[in-house]
Amino acid sequence: MRNQFPYLGIKSPELSSLTSEFYSRNGLPPVQELAEILRDLWQLPEREYQYSGVGLLSRMNKKLPDGFISTIEYLLVSKPWWDTVDAIAGGTVGVHFQRFPDMMNSTLPSWRTSPIFWLRRSAILFQLNYKEKTDFVTLCQIIEENLGSKEFFINKAIGWSLRQYSKYNESKVREFVSKTNLHPLSKREALKWLERKANN
Repeated sequence: MRNQFPYLGIKSPELSSLTSEFYSRNGLPPVQELAEILRDLWQLPEREYQYSGVGLLSRMNKKLPDGFISTIEYLLVSKPWWDTVDAIAGGTVGVHFQRFPDMMNSTLPSWRTSPIFWLRRSAILFQLNYKEKTDFVTLCQIIEENLGSKEFFINKAIGWSLRQYSKYNESKVREFVSKTNLHPLSKREALKWLERKANN
């Protein structure tokens, strides 16, 4: 984590157990209060509070109203690091955009061109769990917009997104990788699963 944040020292399994026990006893909060709760958790210094917020958000993915995207974006750009951004992008954002395609169409263009690379990373990663339903044309367009980036987290995300889709359409990923001037890191990550598969 490169000393990005202070920690309480609660390990992930213990934190998951504690929060599950809490929700089992008390239930989930009303969706109308969720935005305020999450923003409060993001204001606390120790990272475990943000992890708790990510966990709570994932439990309520399918209850969020379409306008909740403003809170989601706040969480992506406030105290951003891969641990929270990736969980939100690949989980909550992916679900939200599937539920509200119009919201995706109005939000994604600004994320794709944002000077905040965490939003561009989220635009690359939000389809991670779409499997064969991935809009590969859109993914390729977003990747091409980020070619030449020197940002590690962008190049890593490009490779990760391609690797994930290679599990469902090997030929399309191989074709795209062969004709695209990807960063070496992106190319290596994109082909990792296919190469492992070929060697087994």
